[in-house]
Amino acid sequence: MAFKVIQNTKINTEPFTFLSPNTVTYPVAPLVSAKFYTPEGGSLTLKIRATLYINSDDPVAPTVETPTEKGTVLTMKYDYNFSEVTPETCDVWYVEVDYTSDTVSDINKIESFMINLDPETSRGTTTNLP
Repeated sequence: MAFKVIQNTKINTEPFTFLSPNTVTYPVAPLVSAKFYTPEGGSLTLKIRATLYINSDDPVAPTVETPTEKGTVLTMKYDYNFSEVTPETCDVWYVEVDYTSDTVSDINKIESFMINLDPETSRGTTTNLP
């Protein structure tokens, strides 16, 4: 098993504000897309792209934990320092990861979680692969 963080970048220049903040649950679950590809001269790889919404008062980039694979499910965890106070604005982070393993072709679902460095709070999503 191997994974490589290709990109971990804040993509907004001004703090992001949700149009209807009262309808948003914090922490905001990651928005994730994924696809299989084979790089030239490489082996089958799963590319995972996530958009993370993090309180703009926290300038520290999120970190990516080593993914865990169990059966057909890959679990991704994005760590950050979550405030218990609902933020007024967020920064939007783009995180791209390449993942390979001997059994990568068996993966049909990705579970992605925002994990607080103080792990009282987390929020997750499930992404199915075709």
